[in-house]
Amino acid sequence: MRTWSLVSAGVFLIGGLLLGQSAATKPRARDLGVPFDGTPGPLNAITDVSGVAVGTRTLIRGEGALKVGDGPVRTGVTAILPRGKTDNDPVYAGWFSLNGNGEMTGTTWVEESGLLAGPVAITNTHSVGVVRDAVIAWAVRNGKMHEDEWSLPVVAETWDGFLNDINGFHVKPDDVFAALDSAKAGPVPEGNTGGGTGMVCYGFKGGTGTASRVIAKADGGYTVGVLVQCNCGRRPQLTIAGVPVGKEIPGNEPYAMTAPPGSRARPVGSRSNDEPPGSETRGDVGSIIIVVATDAPLLPHQLKRLARRASLGLARTGSISGNGSGDIFIAFSTENRHIDDAPGPNTVKTVSNDRISPLFTATVEATEEAIVNAMVGAETMTGVNGHTVGALPHERLKEVLKKFNR
Repeated sequence: MRTWSLVSAGVFLIGGLLLGQSAATKPRARDLGVPFDGTPGPLNAITDVSGVAVGTRTLIRGEGALKVGDGPVRTGVTAILPRGKTDNDPVYAGWFSLNGNGEMTGTTWVEESGLLAGPVAITNTHSVGVVRDAVIAWAVRNGKMHEDEWSLPVVAETWDGFLNDINGFHVKPDDVFAALDSAKAGPVPEGNTGGGTGMVCYGFKGGTGTASRVIAKADGGYTVGVLVQCNCGRRPQLTIAGVPVGKEIPGNEPYAMTAPPGSRARPVGSRSNDEPPGSETRGDVGSIIIVVATDAPLLPHQLKRLARRASLGLARTGSISGNGSGDIFIAFSTENRHIDDAPGPNTVKTVSNDRISPLFTATVEATEEAIVNAMVGAETMTGVNGHTVGALPHERLKEVLKKFNR
C-alpha cells in the first residue's frame, strides 16, 4: 500500500483514501449563505439520482521543484457510474461540446447509438489514454465484458499542469481501478479531490463539485444531478449569485498569489506557465467537464438538450467559454431499462417535449451550484515549482454577497 502525504496542504493520502474533513462536514456554498434558486435533493449531489455512484482516486505527493517523472504530483481520477458497480444495463445519453479545446472519448458512439454503457471517467489531459484503457481492463476483470464484445469508454479531461507534473504520467491503471472500485452512493467529496485535485477555476483553486435539483411533483417530481470538474474562467469573470465576486476579490490579494512569497512576479503580458490559468496575463486557458444525470425518462435527443443547458449554468458563473477552454458536457438518464436488449423491439417511455422545460431549469441551477461548490470546497494548494493557487476565501465571499444585498 502506497502512503503519500503533503502536510503543508493539510491533505493526507493513504492508499487512495483522502483523510481530513469529510464531504458531509466540509462547508458548501449554501452553508456560506449563497442564495441559489431551486430545491436540492437530500445530498445536493449527483448521487441524489438513484443508482448513480461516484468514486475517486486522489494523488498528492512531493513538493518543490518540478522533476518530470517524480513530481510534485497533484492529480487523480473521478469515476461516475450511472447504475453503480454491479448493474451493466446501458443508459440513454447525449453529449454537447460548447468549446472543443478538450477531449471526451467515446462520444462519437454516444452520438450514433444514444447509449452510454459504462462509467464516465475524468482525469488530467495527459492521462486520458491510460484511464480509457484501464476502464476496459476493469470491465474485463470484473466480468462485465465477454470475449466477443468491445468497449468505447467515455473519458474526459482538464489540464492541471500548473500544479501537477502532468508530463510525468502519474495516473496508473491501479488508480483507475481504485476509483471505480470505491464508487458508491452518498455524499461526494468536493474541491481538491479525484480528477479535480490540481485544477484552477476563475483564478482560484477549483476542482470537483456537485449539486442536484428536485422539480415539483406537478412537473414530474424528477431529480437532476450534476458533477463538474472545473478548471475554467478568468478571475474578473467570476460571478456568484449574480454578484461580480471576481472583480471584488482581485488577483493581487495575498490569498490569490500566482507565485509563492518572495518570488519575482512575471511582467504583464507574460505567457509563462508560471502564471496560473485564469490570471490576467494568461487569460482563459482552462476547461470544464460537466456530467448531468437524471431519473426523468428522456430519449437521447432530449438528453442532448439537457447537456446543452449546462452551458447556461456555466454562463451564470461568468464564463464565456474562451478559445482555450475545453467545455464538454454529457447527460444520461437512469430511468428506461433494457433499452438495447436483442432482438427487440423494446418499450421505453419519455417525458413530452412540452413538459421538459422544468428539467432544463434544474440543469442550469444545479450546474451553477456545482461549480461554486467546487470552489468553496477547494483548499489553497502549492504544487510544482512552488506554484500556489489560493482558495476562494469564505469570509470574504460572505462580505461581498452582503455588500450586494445577496
